Amino acid sequence: MTPTPPLRARSAEAKRHREQAILDAARTLAGERSVREVTLTDIAAAVGMHKSAMLRYFETREQIFLALTVEGWRDWSAEVRTRLAEPADREPAAIASALANSLFARPLFCDLLAQAPMNLERNVSLDTAYAFKTEVLAEVATLTTALRRLLPITEIAATDVISTATSMAGALWQMAAPGTGLRALYESRPELAHAVVDVEPKLTRILTALLIGLESDRTSWPVW
Repeated sequence: MTPTPPLRARSAEAKRHREQAILDAARTLAGERSVREVTLTDIAAAVGMHKSAMLRYFETREQIFLALTVEGWRDWSAEVRTRLAEPADREPAAIASALANSLFARPLFCDLLAQAPMNLERNVSLDTAYAFKTEVLAEVATLTTALRRLLPITEIAATDVISTATSMAGALWQMAAPGTGLRALYESRPELAHAVVDVEPKLTRILTALLIGLESDRTSWPVW
């Protein structure tokens, strides 16, 4: 028997439910594969909709994943601010560890962090791109404030820490290629040992060095 196609959402609440179902499906599929491997057709099939019907709710597949990226920023920002409020997380190494650990614990977010500037932002309307950047920068601002409560660094330096943490997390996650044939190849060949990237410890080392350097050389930074 052919399944009955879902009725078009007519109320605002029904529309929100349908949008959430689309986001949930995209999140699940991307977690099982990777962001770049999930198509709009895949998401539509998971929700039980025709691909053309999806365009009533999101302009492109990239807009769907940008919405998940914003969701990831909010979730990550909330955890980091909670962890940085703990008395133990006041030294550069502890702060670096909190940032790296919380990012590593969010594989989909790391994947999205790499994909957003490379292709997601480039395949949506300018209005959508503006809304996305506005929401992300609001989370960056809250994290910057939290960092400056712990370390005597400028606003621009704190912003650079967040930028470095998230951009490196995205890049290192792609290089690590977890769960792929490439990762298995790197691990199976001794001559490729340097290609095996362990994201969390590497990111922790990078951020620790950055924070120590910023704290010791803060006079060279512009005051914002």
